[in-house]
Amino acid sequence: MKKLVLVVAMAMMGVPFSAGRAAAQGPQGAGASSASSSSSGGGTHSLNPIKWVKKDPKSASDQLEAKDEQDKRLTANLQAQGVLPANTDAKSACENFKVLDECVAALHASKNVGVDFNCLKSNLTGVQTSADMSSCKGPAGDKSISLSKAIHAMKPDADAKSAAKTAEKQAKDDLKGSRS
Repeated sequence: MKKLVLVVAMAMMGVPFSAGRAAAQGPQGAGASSASSSSSGGGTHSLNPIKWVKKDPKSASDQLEAKDEQDKRLTANLQAQGVLPANTDAKSACENFKVLDECVAALHASKNVGVDFNCLKSNLTGVQTSADMSSCKGPAGDKSISLSKAIHAMKPDADAKSAAKTAEKQAKDDLKGSRS
């Protein structure tokens, strides 16, 4: 009799553990996908942390295309300063740049330091333009470099860090003025 009570007690203790395991495995069979989505909170929240970061796939020229009024104001401002040639608009000058700030800083650095903008653009974006690049100095290939490194590569005697910092501040001011 004692053995029977012991066996029944052991069996009763085993039932909760096996039920817990089955519940942890989730639903199976018809309608399992809808049941599993409702049991896990029912949301579309991804557990992948890479998807938590908002990505902005637009390039600098796409950003200006979406904001036509900003493009007009920025183009007029840069042309008035002599940073952008009269026959070019900001959208076409910033064609291969990912970030608009970087493009405007490159335009300012090109004027301030006295280097060719197409060469500087090629060094910053890693994309070879259709312009004549034979006179350009800098890394060969499709690897992009920072503004200060590009200035230093193209004009070693210039204070590249200071020139890059000045150009970035001018770009920030120009962009602030064109958004209003």
